[in-house]
Amino acid sequence: MSSGSTGAFRRRVERAAELRAVRASGSTARENDELTAAEEELRQKRAKVDDAAKAEYLIRDAMAQGKFDNLKYAGKQIPGLGEAYDPDWWVKGLLQRENVTGLGPKAILLRTEDAGLDAKLDAEFSEKQVRDILEDFNRRVIDARRQLQGGPPVITKTRDVDAELERWRDRREAAAAPAPPEPEPKRPWCRRIWSPS
Repeated sequence: MSSGSTGAFRRRVERAAELRAVRASGSTARENDELTAAEEELRQKRAKVDDAAKAEYLIRDAMAQGKFDNLKYAGKQIPGLGEAYDPDWWVKGLLQRENVTGLGPKAILLRTEDAGLDAKLDAEFSEKQVRDILEDFNRRVIDARRQLQGGPPVITKTRDVDAELERWRDRREAAAAPAPPEPEPKRPWCRRIWSPS
């Protein structure tokens, strides 16, 4: 739509609004006829404009207002575009957005827990707590091996409690040992040559 036709269109809409206001305040028959004629003209005008032109006008108007500035994926690829269709895409997206953990097959959960078990043990303060965590972990691994519900196989190994306690003690001693002093930084060669020391 050109700026001239936009201005004429806007004037007609304003005139229709004025006529509606007059009708609401108690108008005459002539004013009612003018209002009906203006509304009919507006309807015919809208019917002549095809959907593509309406869409183009709305997009240009939104661009002029800055509604497309600073979009989330501006200048980036749309995630998931070009990948094979996954029927559970929305569930996976929800889990990723909400950072939900603890859901999935037992075999996978045990693998991830096994990978972070040393860090979890290092956060504990007593041998009893470490022993309880290891015994609970071993019990769940054995229980998962007994269940025949399908899914990936359980390949996580049980942990030897006494050996893990010894490793935990060694890690605690290494963390408690004082760090060796840092060596004195070397002076630049020019200062070594010209210094009076």
